[in-house]
Amino acid sequence: MPTTTTGHAADDPIPARVRRDRTIDLLRDREFVRVTDLAEAFGVSEVTVRGDLDHLEDRGLLKRVRGGAVPRHMAEPERTFEETAATAKAQKRVIARRAAELVQPGDAVILDVGTTTTAIAGELAARADLSDVSVFTSSITIALALEAAHPRISVVVTGGTLRPKQHSLVEPMAGLVFSHIHARLAFIGCNGVDVAAGITNVNLPESDVKRLMIRAAATRVVVADAAKLGQVALAKVCDLEEVDVLITDDGADPEALADLRETGLDVQLAPLRGPLTAEGRT
Repeated sequence: MPTTTTGHAADDPIPARVRRDRTIDLLRDREFVRVTDLAEAFGVSEVTVRGDLDHLEDRGLLKRVRGGAVPRHMAEPERTFEETAATAKAQKRVIARRAAELVQPGDAVILDVGTTTTAIAGELAARADLSDVSVFTSSITIALALEAAHPRISVVVTGGTLRPKQHSLVEPMAGLVFSHIHARLAFIGCNGVDVAAGITNVNLPESDVKRLMIRAAATRVVVADAAKLGQVALAKVCDLEEVDVLITDDGADPEALADLRETGLDVQLAPLRGPLTAEGRT
């Protein structure tokens, strides 16, 4: 009796649970599996294989790509603000410059916690053309970065419980501020941006505050360097449909960008090449 490459008889269907477990095993070895190869190996239709892959993606065990699937690489555990600040400096700087260009005199702006948003604060402080701007933040580092721009930029810091790792403030006080304001812009940081999983973050308390920020702004802008695209962290912040713009660097994978744009998300690229990242200025 003919058998498949998995050792089962062709007329003896492999149970779905077994197929899916073996698919994950294959991914660990190959880093990519094709729908056609899995269908042949398991002796099932490509429609059945796609159903298996959809199921595994919903469980966060793999990521669907054109023609097959790749492993789901989870975002790394939370690092301190100082550790994060030492990585992707050039990317964060060009993203911050692009984000700051969206701010106009008289705006009310929300700045989330994070190293990229702190870079945005630095860019705003350096813009002499800005006046009557109000910034609402739960970040102590952002408040300090904007102090030099007073009184052109006024800063409101939410109360709450201190998280020393990020120099941030979390509930129970943030809701008292964000439930009473209507900002034009919110700049949100994160640890992962994924078509299926949406915007995710490495810790739960700050994810709660991010959701409050998103609800308090007319335009929601996620700022994330290219390494965060396709990543999924512990805590769900929101679906992609709940944000308006993603600003990332132009080192991002073109296929990942195409997938994100297919959702309707406005993806803007900050160029790494140019005067901003010339030698000696990164």
